[in-house]
Amino acid sequence: MSESSTTTVTERNDAERRYEILVDGQRAGLTAYRDLAAQRVFFHTEIDNAFAGQGLGPQLVEQALVDVRASGMRIVPVCPYVAKFLKRHDEFADITDPVTPDILRWLKTQLG
Repeated sequence: MSESSTTTVTERNDAERRYEILVDGQRAGLTAYRDLAAQRVFFHTEIDNAFAGQGLGPQLVEQALVDVRASGMRIVPVCPYVAKFLKRHDEFADITDPVTPDILRWLKTQLG
């Protein structure tokens, strides 16, 4: 039996408005959001090339969405990666709202 010495943690970084996945304390990726009332609007997800192919993207997004549920908020998947994840994971359908033109306009003002 082999043991992995790698520690992977997903954290919400409210100051930067993103969730980060850390591997042995080093940031390996993130999914960024902005909050619109009770909606958490995800607009960008990335995994550093050095950590690609390790399954960190799905782990990051799943933990972020679990946190959204625990916070009593709803998900708006502007980010294509989050949208793709949600198509495969219908357990979050009850807290997912559609992307609308109004939300896209609002997000554009938030991002500059």
